[in-house]
Amino acid sequence: MHLTRRTLALAMPATLAALIGAAPASRPAPAGTDRHDPKPTIVLVHGAFADASSWSGTIRRLQHAGYPVLAPANPLRGLAADTAYLRSVLAAVDGPVVLVGHSYGGAVISGAAVGNSRVKALVYIAAFTPDKGESAAELAAKFPGSTLGDTVNPRPYPLPGGGTGTELVIERAEFHRQFAADVPAAEAAVMAATQRPVATAALEEKAGEPAWKTIPSWALIATADKNIPPAAERWMARRAGSHITEVDASHAVAVSRPAVVTHVILAAARATR
Repeated sequence: MHLTRRTLALAMPATLAALIGAAPASRPAPAGTDRHDPKPTIVLVHGAFADASSWSGTIRRLQHAGYPVLAPANPLRGLAADTAYLRSVLAAVDGPVVLVGHSYGGAVISGAAVGNSRVKALVYIAAFTPDKGESAAELAAKFPGSTLGDTVNPRPYPLPGGGTGTELVIERAEFHRQFAADVPAAEAAVMAATQRPVATAALEEKAGEPAWKTIPSWALIATADKNIPPAAERWMARRAGSHITEVDASHAVAVSRPAVVTHVILAAARATR
């Protein structure tokens, strides 16, 4: 027994060295870190009356598919300011990017991607796809069908430089019907309580030159949308030359139909690798 223990003791350092030396070769590389063909980072930008948690179902699916994901908070204070903020977020992301915007977030990604060669695809989820000189408010009114104006409550807020601005919230009693009719009532109630107000200035501010003229785009049309008329979504997507998918869903399509949203995003990611 003494000899056996001594033999084992002598053998252990060599065995450990062999195991330590072999471990890195057998450890799989983290998802999205392949130097030769890296998966793009999916950057998800929410719109008005929502927050980044609206992407939760999509994020889980994208992460399961091995994609790095980032869902920053959209300030919703003004189109130029929100666009500048998103540019700063993108500057901190390494490698290729697929940029996704919901609702007003579509206007933000259209501006933020301009001149950024790492953005390989744009994805518009029930979103605005403005051209230069167009505003979200103008595009929402271009076709009939939006009932948003009857459900929002304007309220003042202080501006950083002094004075006051006006922001909009959807009345809680109207939120389920207006924004998320195909989401369970209890979940819609939570969304109503956590909604992010949008400054009227953000919806009225005119867009600059859009990135969709030079970057390939995909669009998901929510055919039961009561915020942005589906006809407007469809018209903008066709003008942008987007790859179009349609789904019977409310404006909150990322919450009610995350599998469909994920499918469109993955189509864009795979097509641009």
